[in-house]
Amino acid sequence: MKKDGLKAGLVLSALGVVYGDIGTSPLYALKESLHHTHGVALSEANIFGVLSLIFWSLILIISLKYHLLILKADNKGEGGILALTALITNIFKKDPKRLKFLTMFGLFGTALLYGDGMITPAISVLSAVEGLELVQPGLHPFIIPITVVILIGLFSVQKHGTSAVGKVFGPITLAWFLILGLLGLNKIISNPHVLVALNPQYALDFFVMNGMKSFFVLGSVFLVVTGGEALYSDLGHFGRHPIDAAWFSCVLPCLILNYFGQGALLLENPAAVKNPFYFLAPDWALVPLVIMATLATVIASQALITGVFSLTMQAVQLQYFPRTQISHTSETEFGQIYVAIMNTLLMICCIALVIAFGSSSALASAYGIAVTMTMLITTFLFYFVARFSWGWSNWIALSLCGFFGAVELCFFGANLLKVIHGGWFPIVVGAIIFLLMTTWKRGRQILSERMLNYVIPVSEILSVLADKQILRNPGVAVYMAGQPGFAPPALNLNMHHYKALHELLLIVTVKTEEVPYVDNDNRSTVTDVGFGLYKIRLHYGFMEVPDVPAALSKVQLREGHKINMSQVTYFVGQEHLKAKDNNQGMAVWRERLFALMSRNSQAASNFFNLPPNQVVSVGLMVEL
Repeated sequence: MKKDGLKAGLVLSALGVVYGDIGTSPLYALKESLHHTHGVALSEANIFGVLSLIFWSLILIISLKYHLLILKADNKGEGGILALTALITNIFKKDPKRLKFLTMFGLFGTALLYGDGMITPAISVLSAVEGLELVQPGLHPFIIPITVVILIGLFSVQKHGTSAVGKVFGPITLAWFLILGLLGLNKIISNPHVLVALNPQYALDFFVMNGMKSFFVLGSVFLVVTGGEALYSDLGHFGRHPIDAAWFSCVLPCLILNYFGQGALLLENPAAVKNPFYFLAPDWALVPLVIMATLATVIASQALITGVFSLTMQAVQLQYFPRTQISHTSETEFGQIYVAIMNTLLMICCIALVIAFGSSSALASAYGIAVTMTMLITTFLFYFVARFSWGWSNWIALSLCGFFGAVELCFFGANLLKVIHGGWFPIVVGAIIFLLMTTWKRGRQILSERMLNYVIPVSEILSVLADKQILRNPGVAVYMAGQPGFAPPALNLNMHHYKALHELLLIVTVKTEEVPYVDNDNRSTVTDVGFGLYKIRLHYGFMEVPDVPAALSKVQLREGHKINMSQVTYFVGQEHLKAKDNNQGMAVWRERLFALMSRNSQAASNFFNLPPNQVVSVGLMVEL
């Protein structure tokens, strides 16, 4: 977890990783908002109206909601809707019905972000590469292949980690924002009258003049704030203060300048609506700008990619996803991770979207609805945190959340119109991810219930050890157990079939807490049961990957004795699941899905970082 400081290097890295997405919206947001398909005339009043909507969307949604409120709702420094859901869990532990209801909302919002994570890189990179057509129209057939190559390169560098990527991306992104600001400022100077659009009255007049057409435009205006949820998800990488500093000192001013510069251009030359961003630049700067825009859009994808990595890790640790390989890319910062399987899936889906939709305008039709739904869910959950955790009065919490919720409902309604034009894609992706998450969670609960048939209470083990009816061999046996009060099946099998146990027996349970990190001082709790048998519970946060050998090496047993790690043998259970239609668990098709996910999950020995040459795996057939 990053220390929440204001070092210039940290602010620069945050600029590169967190704001790439929202920083490339000028490439397509105003163009799509004034697209001819909306039927809105390119009059001065309409241009002012759209600019006013863009400005106040940035102020209300990003500046006020996210920076001043949502970023404060961190879970020990970690952000994102799943971290927010974990806060809800702590609040309503004694109210299971309400907790289940709110958790389902949080999970669905999380699932929707995966769909957003697939579209963002595709639309960002494709919109930049399309600028090549302005340089040379004959390059049109090469737009898609070039975009695919760039996406492959982007996902290939993810394994080097957020820190390495941020150090490279930060200076480039800073240069990008300065270019945005200078391009816009240059045009504003020639037509300062455009600044009257800062008045929110123009936004209101726009709705009055255009009626239902303005609702279609609102769906495109939302493209300027689509990086909000990614910003929250990346909180754990950098901390709140560096993210705030980068926004208010650089990102927000440069975005406003560029959008209003595009508006000033359209007032002079309405034909520039074909691509107002690129037409801001003089002819001699067009090629360098296309190159810079391409670099910026590659960076734009970073916020969503790192956000998806963080969400995946949280979901695995909270048992909403199967165990998967998670690599820490920094020796000093916990939050910097790489998830290989998710990186590969995102790359495949992004490439498929680029090929299937073929243009940034077509992709814009699919973009936005998932983000608006997630933003609404975040606002909804934030109410409960503010009300029941922070102690806000109901009037204040309801007024603030109600206001932001009303604004987001307008955006959501406008984006609903996109469903038939591609908006169905992120919803389908979200529904699939939600199904997988709920199936895995419920399946693990059912499996825990079934495993009670194969375990015995620790007290029965003690009676056997007390009567000295069993041979005790030298060495240390570590039995990984899901139920701390019971001896796992592997221990039971050894006792009954081999009539022998090790001299030192450790029943180890790994517990994931509802906080991102656990201090080393609170890592383990040890209970001496007697006769050389100990129950050890290891505590980890949902942003930590368990390292059982490292934790056990620091455990002190009776009289301060430490475990001789060279003598340890780890016994790990490996369940072979069989779906059965017995009306006692899930539908049989979901049980089969759970069994398939279980077979493809990472082995427990790898997930817990157990040394391969000291592991004994014990198989067990379990009917669901």
